[in-house]
Amino acid sequence: MIWDSLIAPFVEFAFMRRALVGALAVAVASAPVGVFLMLRRMSLTGDALAHGILPGIAAAYLLAGLSLYAMTLGGLIAGLLIAGLAGLVSRVTVQREDASLASFHLVALAVGVLLVSMSGSQVDLIHVLFGSVLALDDGAVLLVAGVATVTLVTLALIYRLLVMECVDPSFLRAVAGPSGAWVHHIFLALVVLCLVAGFHAMGTLMAVGLMILPATLARFWARTLDRIILIAVCAASVSIVAGLLLSYHANLPSGPAIILAAGVLYLLSVVLGSHSGLKTRFTPRSHL
Repeated sequence: MIWDSLIAPFVEFAFMRRALVGALAVAVASAPVGVFLMLRRMSLTGDALAHGILPGIAAAYLLAGLSLYAMTLGGLIAGLLIAGLAGLVSRVTVQREDASLASFHLVALAVGVLLVSMSGSQVDLIHVLFGSVLALDDGAVLLVAGVATVTLVTLALIYRLLVMECVDPSFLRAVAGPSGAWVHHIFLALVVLCLVAGFHAMGTLMAVGLMILPATLARFWARTLDRIILIAVCAASVSIVAGLLLSYHANLPSGPAIILAAGVLYLLSVVLGSHSGLKTRFTPRSHL
């Protein structure tokens, strides 16, 4: 029974194995990035940038069809452009970066949807917005794995600077000088890179789910940064396995099923979490 329900789908079907490996690669890269987004109170920035990559992906789709590398390059260019424009507006005007980013992401979302709609196929629009992790081929898996490798290596190199920026940005600027400002830009580039990789598996709307939900639920179980990152990666991996199995057995869309599984874990963490969960807040503690 356990074999047929939990293991056999991944053993018997190659598309399930590719989906599992590709989605896990996305999770390993996205979850740590999501933790830093959460700690820097930029969780909605990930959602905004996820919509920001849509025009580039849509334009690449119109020019080259469902080309893996063209859509990746288009999404990367669009995401970096949106992040750069938002940062530029916040520096030369009185508007804050979050407001300018929200404005640009709404325009980008509208432009992206219009470009995809020009193809005349509703199926194409659904594929771009919600993805199809079960349709990953070997090339897409290798691309996602490469992005995960680049992201993790870069995070390891700037880890201390990122932590410092989360704790005391002014101290980082005082100590690191001009190079301290580049940490923010490098981090935003990593966010865009993870979202573009996640797009191939989860679509533009679902990709941010594997970045934010595991990070937010991990905060209910740990206080130290290393444990939060570890729990976030484990939670994302569990969500992927559970979502793929749910999609397989219940014939549901795979991307939303994965995010739904992560959402269930988040709700359980809100209630049962050992750090600031509802259970610990409303359960009387022993005096000693």
